Amino acid sequence: MATKVTATRSNMTRIEAALKLARRGHDLLEQKRKILMGELMGRVREAREIQESIHSIFSEAYFSLQMANMTMGIDNVEKTSFFIPEEDRFIVRLRSIMGVDIPDVDRIEPNVTPIYSMGSSVSGSSSVLDNAYFNARRVVALIARLAEIETSVYRLAIQIRKTLRRVNSLEKVFIPRSEKQIKLIAAALDENEREDLTRIKLSTR
Repeated sequence: MATKVTATRSNMTRIEAALKLARRGHDLLEQKRKILMGELMGRVREAREIQESIHSIFSEAYFSLQMANMTMGIDNVEKTSFFIPEEDRFIVRLRSIMGVDIPDVDRIEPNVTPIYSMGSSVSGSSSVLDNAYFNARRVVALIARLAEIETSVYRLAIQIRKTLRRVNSLEKVFIPRSEKQIKLIAAALDENEREDLTRIKLSTR
């Protein structure tokens, strides 16, 4: 329900100033929304590309692990895996895009020499195990990248929704209401001026 405003020039000046600010804010928010949408669409495309490659990369990793198990034996593969430390060196930085904190995960290099000696008969490893190791690294790198992108998409989508609500509030509520109030005040002031002019004319007769 619109609040009634007293028809005075000071109120009209105040509402005009607020309307000017609201229009400027609307334009800035619309620009922000477009920039965020561009960022969102870019990451959605990248997420789709990664998701399309997930199946093949995971399949390769699983197949290479099966080959290592068949060639060396599951027990030997498991014993060798104890020499490989868990990947816990995930470094996540934040960068701001139009006020939205977007994660930036340091890339994980898939082609890292394993802790055990590659192809060494002493360690009981072989080329199939080396291949399984590298494919597993590829999977870890892929998961880290996908997590970064999906988190970015989620945060961007939330901010876009908030920005759109503000744009709609200004565009459909505040700005039209202020324009209507200005028109009503202007009409009331004109009517008052006509009445004052009529009284002055009558008093001078």
